[in-house]
Amino acid sequence: MAHPYFSIEFFPPKTPEGVEKLRTARARLADLGAKYFSVTLGAGGSARYGNNDTVTEIQSEGREAAPHLLCIGSRCEHVRTRLQEYQAQGIRHLVALRGDLPEGERSKGEFQYANALVEFIRKETGDWFHIDVAGYPEMHPQGVSPQQDLQNFVRKVNAGANTAITQYFYNADAYFRFVDDARKAGVTIPIMPGIMPITNFEQLARFSDMCGTEIPRWMRLKLASYGDDLPSIRAFGLDVVSAMCERLLAGGAPGFHFYTLNRASATAAILQRLNGQD
Repeated sequence: MAHPYFSIEFFPPKTPEGVEKLRTARARLADLGAKYFSVTLGAGGSARYGNNDTVTEIQSEGREAAPHLLCIGSRCEHVRTRLQEYQAQGIRHLVALRGDLPEGERSKGEFQYANALVEFIRKETGDWFHIDVAGYPEMHPQGVSPQQDLQNFVRKVNAGANTAITQYFYNADAYFRFVDDARKAGVTIPIMPGIMPITNFEQLARFSDMCGTEIPRWMRLKLASYGDDLPSIRAFGLDVVSAMCERLLAGGAPGFHFYTLNRASATAAILQRLNGQD
């Protein structure tokens, strides 16, 4: 089988060494057929527009960049300016998110939810941008109920989103149920499963606890049993995540969005496994 459709998420590097490592990772994943590269903003709402150097470099390489745009804590004029700058750069793809309130700020700004941001982008720029929004198969960590979480997702889609990207997960059934529920609610856009390769258990557990992703008990125990044996953790992670991706494709998933943490090796290994090259 050919490589499935896939996109990649990076974060802006903070050091010259990080910039070089990201260039190497980006080139490797581009060679494997990555469709576009999304670029996050600062963690916890910090450095809200600190991704522009990375976005500009990706575009200059002739590759498609999809910068993240956050609404909470933002004002209409700031977002309007950023949209104009992206249009001037020839950027046609955005990831529109609610995000977190920046450190030290109390005002939620003029947008509170991502659907309002999507509506504003459409009002300002029409169909210029392809807009991705987020989906949460295991519910948003701040969600009140699965039903309300689904309603929030539908509002974002109806505001003008083209594609949804899910939070990462390790339970394929959660993704399939989320897609089924979304389809019953009238959502027709592609829903791309988010995939987080497993390379470091402590880091993964910390991320997952923050974002509400469940690591199944059997996986958590197995990973914990390896202690500091990173090669075993990575081999186990490759097996588990590759098998899940195969099941997702067989169940109709349109492709994958990989959360790479600016590294290429684990994602490349999964793609090679899916392509029968392992």
